[in-house]
Amino acid sequence: MNVEFNAIEVPGEANPLTEGILYHVLRSASSTDLNQIQTGTKQLQEWEKARGYYPLLQVVFLDKSLPFEIRYLAIIQLKNGIDKYWRKTATNAVSKEDKNVIRTRLLESAVNEADHRLALQNALVVAKIVRFEYPNDWPDVIQQLLQILRASTDPNAFRLQLPRALLLFLYIVKELSTARLLRSRQNLQSVAPEILNVLGNIYVNKVQSWQKFFREGGDDEGGALEDIENSLLAIKTIRRLIVSSYDFPGREKDVQEFWTLSRNFFGELIPYVMDDGSPLASPVRKLVEKHLMQLSKFHYFMATTHPADFALLSDSIDLVRAYWGLVSRLGETWGSKSVEDAKIGTDGDEEDDAPILERLGLKGLLIVRACVKMVFYPVQTFRYRQQQEKDERKRATDMVKQELLTDDLVREMVSALVTRFFVFRPSDLRMWEEEPDEWEKMEEGAEDWEFAIRPCAEKLFLDLAKNFKDLIVQPLLQVFHTVATPDNEDILFKDSVYTAIGLAADVLHDHVDFDAFITNTLVQEAQKQKPGYNIIRRRIAIILSQWIAIKVAADKKPIVYQIFEHLMNKEDPLNDLVVRVTAGRKFNAVADEWEFKAENFVPYAPDILNRLMALVQEVELQETKMALLNTISIIVERLEHNITPYANSIIALLPPLWEQSGEEHLMKQAILTLLARLTNAMKADSRTFHMSFLPIIQSAIEPGSDTQVYLLEDALDLWSSIIAQTPSLPEPTPPELLNLLQYLIPLFAMDNDTLRKAIEITEAYLLLAPSAVLADNFRPELLRCLSELLGNLKPEANGTVSHLMMCIIRGADGLGGEDAIKVLVRDLISSNFLAKILSGLHAAWTAHQSHGPLREAPSHAVDGVVETDYFSVLARIGLASPGVLLEAVQSVGGGELEKTLEWLLEEWFAHIENIGDPPSKKLMTLVLTRLLEMGQPWILGRLQSLITMWTDVLAELLDGMDDKTADSLYWPEEPNPFAPIEPEAPEDARKRILLYSDPVHRLNLVTFVREQLQSAIQAAGGDARFQEEWLSRVDKDVLKGFGDLGIM
Repeated sequence: MNVEFNAIEVPGEANPLTEGILYHVLRSASSTDLNQIQTGTKQLQEWEKARGYYPLLQVVFLDKSLPFEIRYLAIIQLKNGIDKYWRKTATNAVSKEDKNVIRTRLLESAVNEADHRLALQNALVVAKIVRFEYPNDWPDVIQQLLQILRASTDPNAFRLQLPRALLLFLYIVKELSTARLLRSRQNLQSVAPEILNVLGNIYVNKVQSWQKFFREGGDDEGGALEDIENSLLAIKTIRRLIVSSYDFPGREKDVQEFWTLSRNFFGELIPYVMDDGSPLASPVRKLVEKHLMQLSKFHYFMATTHPADFALLSDSIDLVRAYWGLVSRLGETWGSKSVEDAKIGTDGDEEDDAPILERLGLKGLLIVRACVKMVFYPVQTFRYRQQQEKDERKRATDMVKQELLTDDLVREMVSALVTRFFVFRPSDLRMWEEEPDEWEKMEEGAEDWEFAIRPCAEKLFLDLAKNFKDLIVQPLLQVFHTVATPDNEDILFKDSVYTAIGLAADVLHDHVDFDAFITNTLVQEAQKQKPGYNIIRRRIAIILSQWIAIKVAADKKPIVYQIFEHLMNKEDPLNDLVVRVTAGRKFNAVADEWEFKAENFVPYAPDILNRLMALVQEVELQETKMALLNTISIIVERLEHNITPYANSIIALLPPLWEQSGEEHLMKQAILTLLARLTNAMKADSRTFHMSFLPIIQSAIEPGSDTQVYLLEDALDLWSSIIAQTPSLPEPTPPELLNLLQYLIPLFAMDNDTLRKAIEITEAYLLLAPSAVLADNFRPELLRCLSELLGNLKPEANGTVSHLMMCIIRGADGLGGEDAIKVLVRDLISSNFLAKILSGLHAAWTAHQSHGPLREAPSHAVDGVVETDYFSVLARIGLASPGVLLEAVQSVGGGELEKTLEWLLEEWFAHIENIGDPPSKKLMTLVLTRLLEMGQPWILGRLQSLITMWTDVLAELLDGMDDKTADSLYWPEEPNPFAPIEPEAPEDARKRILLYSDPVHRLNLVTFVREQLQSAIQAAGGDARFQEEWLSRVDKDVLKGFGDLGIM
């Protein structure tokens, strides 16, 4: 394509899509000029959805006369386009015609590409398309590839054809085996046996070929190297194929044969890389090492993915023993003999990669651990298991337990782990000195245990300690008692034994007098001023954090606090950065343990907090700063109001950290969490800081904020805490806090967690400043949001909306009585809130009119707790003003009050029987009883329902009461008002006032029913008239039941 272009200064969409212009745009996008890159990239984005774009990209890629950069960008664009637009359901999906054109050229281009970098990207393109297209739209692709693979083994075939075909299969198997859709994996399973057969033959031939060259020599050294590389590609594919494409690989003859081959090859290749006198040159040796690692990955993933098959395959137990042999061999040279030796050691300095023995040793530890887990922690599944599978699992478990995990081998393993692999190496101690921040963070990274020897050894030790207690406890205790004295100064061995004692705390707690160990040993060792004792000091911080929640007496905890206080003291030369940071991290567990008592810690709080805050400023890594900040945060939470004297210092620490964090939102989240805990701990005393916190909250919650997605949840927690700790009237609420109210409205349209928090904050504002929430500039929009939510949420979430509405009703009643309720109810009608409630209740009533298995409830019918919530909202209005409730029902019901009340009261009385919550029952009873005040036939005509309700509810509320003149939910005024012993949050006081002022607790139902009934009798014209006109309609048994309560 020899085309020259001048710069075309036209808008991107004006450029027609042709091969020549595409070349020009790709050249611009791959240039070094920033303007050209931006222009070219913009044009490529415009073309992404254009018909014919992706086939043209493939044409450019296939033109081998073009520069590498342009071809590379073309294949990358094609690959990205497949991810976005190849699915049939994608918006602007690639057309069927374009797909056919691309497919017809894919395989040939893939196996004939000379440049490895381009071949790799093209293989990814093929794999992605196969994942989408096979087998429905491209049914013969696997057979085509197998044919290419078979042909490529011909001696006369193009030299690159075999490695390129193997590369294709590698990425296709990767893509299909990692697919989330079960169908993709099943598609691979159907062709796995044939692929394994072809790949297995190629693999065996190539391995035998280069092994023969190693043994006998020859002239074709290049051919031998190609054979090694091709066999490496083959084993990478085969191991993935077997592990992911067979449900029961151990039952397949081909897999069994390949398993035997893999074991034999593993044993044959070890001498080439282990022996000092190996004849292999360094590049060849590295290739053989890679081959060994692929075989070990195969063994490891079989052990973890198919444990029973692994155990039952030929000679697997011997294979695991062989791996343990490599682990033992590694252990001979692993740890340092002394601190002095460690400082002059050189391990780990020469190479970027760990030595092959270390990498294979790590796989050995992982495989042994997989065997332990197979026996003691089998994977649980809901999938139905055939009897054969159950039998295989039992045989595998028994075999591993009896033949592998023998008493002798378990003792040997534990001994090797503790005495060899828990010991620091020279490279560890050198990095401790040279990069303390990095080393401490690396040691703390427990989630990376699969990639490092010592953390993996710790995991294996813990598994063995828990499951072979009888074997290891006594030997471990003997060693522990030998080293657990201040006189023993074998620092590295002592550290490794203490490591084991800390890890096995759960197992050893009945066998170790840890309190005596603290006072007799750790106190002295923490103060020893000898070279190398910084190692022991670090370990003391760790072991105390491991045992504090297991077995440390209350009177020994102040000693623990003193030890940590000492370990964080920078003035002591042995407390280097690693010791102090470790102590700072681990104090988290000490402060967070269940039986922590603030009063015991207060004497040590000043020094520990000051040293922690200084440490936060001293360390450089953000992750370490966050960990230390989290420790401070836990201390703040546990000290509660005792934290107040240190608040200024903690607050002063945070602004620089906020600025330094830049785009590191995890740090900002940690700071917001700390501020919320500090606010809650200080209670009302925190109000001096509130004004400085509010701008941070506003920046995270306002619509369009860049940080909202990262910080919203933590900002809402802080906002909620500030409202909770803001004092009530007569102290005025800060206008800045009230100004944030406007940002609540958008939150009601967000996810459920945010909605729940927004409702919680609205309720808190109602308690603090009801007039602000019920103001004309906020109330209507709030009610509109709640109306939109009502009926569109799950029952629990719907309940929070209903509860907020009940709080709003009570707030209005408390603020302005009946007049305020009238205004509020008018808004409830205009916002459609009440209409939705009555519609749901009417649908429920309609559903309850029909019976039988074929009945269908209206789609918007409510039931259970939702129906209770709806009636509770009506009850709160009715309790505040029955007249306002009736006006609202008449308005929503189209002016026909009695017709609406007919079904509403029928459903209401019927539903009360199904309410399990006594306060809700009493609330309903109060409001329905108040309706007697109306003196209307529609309520007096339901006197039997009222009496039945009174009898049932009062019987429940008087049950077990000695005094039958007052129900159990009635709380008479106390002569001495409640006085909290410790400082409490102002919101707690507000909630208590709200609860105690609730008519459910202020009104005695016994008295209330008696008085309302007497008033109704008088209003009806006296006892005789009432008896004749209304009471005579009531069933005698119902009257008798009510009379037995002795209320009248």
